[in-house]
Amino acid sequence: MLCLQYLEIFGLRFFFYAKEHLPIHVHLQNADGKAKIALEPDIELIENNGIKPKDLKRAMSVIEQYRDEFVEKWKQFHLTMTMKLPAFSDVFRN
Repeated sequence: MLCLQYLEIFGLRFFFYAKEHLPIHVHLQNADGKAKIALEPDIELIENNGIKPKDLKRAMSVIEQYRDEFVEKWKQFHLTMTMKLPAFSDVFRN
């Protein structure tokens, strides 16, 4: 599945998958596991599969600090993924 890695810090990788759904959220991964965190309407842990509490706390702190940037990047990425591209035959007409 196509994804966009947005940020990697403290061994935590923040990324978005293509063809995602609302609520706006970010995926998180490190050596211990994965998590999903909602960005809107509130920052909230949706699910956690193995990430330690101290790492989740760090991740939440990063998200709180850069929430607007995360939301904007999510919207840009998904707008790009949903834009209708012209058909190949329309691009290469003689």
